[in-house]
Order: sequence, then C-alpha cells, then structure tokens
Amino acid sequence: MKNLTGACIFAQSGGPTSVINSSAAGVFLEALNTECITKVYGAAHGIKGILEENFYDIGEEDVKELELLTHTPSSALGSVRYKLKDASVDATDYERILKVFKKYNIRYFFYNGGNDSMDTCNKISKYMAKSGWDCNVIGVPKTIDNDLVGTDHCPGFASAAKYVATTCAEIALDARVYDTGLVCVIEVMGRNAGWLTAASALAKLSGNGVDLIYLPEKPFDMDKFVEDVKEVCAKNSNKCIVAVSEGIHFADGRYVGEFKASSTDLFGHAQLGGVCGILASVIKEKLGVKTRAIEFSLMQRCAQHIASKVDVDETVRAGREAVKAAVGGETDKMVAYIRKPGDKYEIEYKLIPLEVCANAEKKIPDEWIINNDTYVSQDFVDYCLPLIQGENPFVTENGMPRYAKLKKVQAGHPDK
Repeated sequence: MKNLTGACIFAQSGGPTSVINSSAAGVFLEALNTECITKVYGAAHGIKGILEENFYDIGEEDVKELELLTHTPSSALGSVRYKLKDASVDATDYERILKVFKKYNIRYFFYNGGNDSMDTCNKISKYMAKSGWDCNVIGVPKTIDNDLVGTDHCPGFASAAKYVATTCAEIALDARVYDTGLVCVIEVMGRNAGWLTAASALAKLSGNGVDLIYLPEKPFDMDKFVEDVKEVCAKNSNKCIVAVSEGIHFADGRYVGEFKASSTDLFGHAQLGGVCGILASVIKEKLGVKTRAIEFSLMQRCAQHIASKVDVDETVRAGREAVKAAVGGETDKMVAYIRKPGDKYEIEYKLIPLEVCANAEKKIPDEWIINNDTYVSQDFVDYCLPLIQGENPFVTENGMPRYAKLKKVQAGHPDK
C-alpha cells in the first residue's frame, strides 16, 4: 500500500555473515532520509525483539557509526533462530506482533535472513493483510549458503566464498611443503546446497588448490571416496587436498556426520559437524597415510577482513532498495539480484514474491558437477568469479579493525 506514514522496524535473523550489517546500513541510512518514515527501529535478536518489545531507536545513532556497519561483521542487532507457527495453528505470536506494530505505528517491516527468515516474513505479511493493519513487509536476503530461490546470488555468499577459496589456497601451499604424504580434508558449511564448498575450486586460480570436491547435491559413497583419494595420492606423492560440504549424505539420505549430531535447531535441522574428522579417520585407516582434518566452522561466516567489495556494495544497495520498494507500496516481496546478460558483470534489483523463496532451496546445477561428482566446472568458476572482486578496506585503530559501536538506545521494553 502506498502513502503509508509511520515507523519502520528492521531485524536480523539466522546465521551472521561478514556483510549482514551492510544490509542494516542500507536500510537504516535510506529510511532515516525518507520523509514518510517517522521513526526507524532495529529489533534486538530478530523477531523475538519485536515479540518482547525490545528494540532500538536508530535515529539516536551517530551516522558515522551506521556507515561503519559496512565494515563490521556479524549481526550488530543480534540474531535469532525462532520459528513462527502457522497462524491457523497458533496465532499468539502474530497477535503480539500486531499489538506492538499498532503501539509504535509500525507501517514498514524489513526482515533480513535466509530461507526460514523469508518464511517468517511471508507469514507476518499475510497476517497483517488479513488483520487489516496496513504494513508493507519486505524481505532482505542473506545467506552464505547461496541457496535462496529467485536470486542470482545471496548477500554474504561472495565474501564467504572468497574466504574459502583463499584459505584453501593457503592450506594447499602449507600441506605440500614436506616430502612425506598428507591428506587434508577441509569441511565447509552447506547443508543441502554446495555453493560455498564449490568455491574451493577458485583456489586453483592462485596456482594451488583442492584436488577433490564433494557436494550435498550428489550422494556420497565412502568406498568411492577412498578410491578417489587413493588415485590422487598415487599421482601426487601421496598428497591430496579434499573439500567437503558439512551436508554430504549417503544415497539413503543419511548425513555422513549425522550420527554425531546430538540435537536439532528450532527448524528441525540436525546440528551437523565433524564430517572432516570422520573422513580423515577413514583415509588414515584404509590408506595408512597421515591425515589432517580442518573445519572452517564459524570463521568462514564473518571474515570481514577479506570481504568482497562487490558483495558489500551490492548488499548496501539491496537494503536501500528494500526501503524504496516498501515506501513505493510494495509488500510481501523479497529483494532479488538478477544478473544481466553479456560479458560484463552487472546486476539489477527485482522484487519476487516471498512465497517463492520461503523454505525453498536453490542447488548447484547438475551439469556444473563434473569429474564423476568430484569437482565443479568452468561454468561455476565463471559464475562465481565476478562476485568476489575487490576489497573492502576497513578502518583501524591501534592496528586492529574499528567496528561500529552502536549506542542501542532502547525504544521499547520487555513486558510493556
């Protein structure tokens, strides 16, 4: 709905990234300069901050600190993994959100996250429309997994991919200095989509990279894996570098690392990890070669020191585009990146319905997975390479990065 006058609220959800705060910077800076937006709020810990009436008055922040968000990793407002039930099953949360929106005259809601977050955004949008409260809801994409449907790529992916590729190149150089055998198994994030693990292929552009790549898009066979490694070792003085997604699974659907998963998150996903250790142990037992298991874990998510300038700049713009779209009357949409055809890399911003990307996953095309499911093609490299270009020099103090320091002046208080 157009011509809405009132406050806006922005919240971050899901896993943090090196550029999620660039989305916040884009939304905040644009909203603060938009006449029909009377107040700009930032919710603490995602949707829970709204439910608990716990959010910050962004208008009280120093503009220079908001600009520094583009050099600050992780979620400045705090994140959350909280799943809203369908309103038809339990409308309690929705009724609470509506009450808060009415109390603070919130007419614009921006939710920054991945697949599950877009589902939350979609549910709230639908409930607001049904309730009769005029509130434009726009999803701001985010996920290093790069698996949101409808967008060429996702904010955060490029910077994480740059970290993965660079670190794999460094590991490859380190692992090959001795004249003794060594198999390194590197575990990269990615539950059901292998985009980030596939980025390890870019390491070869530095002259040294990984030999084998295993993605969750293809069933994993342990016996074949051992033979693949054995074949590489036979050609490379008993040395092999392997990159695997945390979500690789057997043909029957069981995750390789699932038996080590002692819990699930609020969305029912098994907490995976330790796949590299399992595979390294198998190789040591079967081939008798020295092994090393390396899990990138949290390091790949928030490596702002190696963030892609393309990623940062596009993400800030996406936040601004979200505000412009909402003020222009759009709702129940997500900002998406559309790559323009041609040799020169360019994108345009497009709005897609939230229901298209909510709980859906975009996976690597089958034709991009080659060498008997152990590597990725030049098509993937050509797709990924433009995204990791440029550096985002950070401000330093005392030789260390200077991150944004928000005042976080409370606008709402729990239980009010």
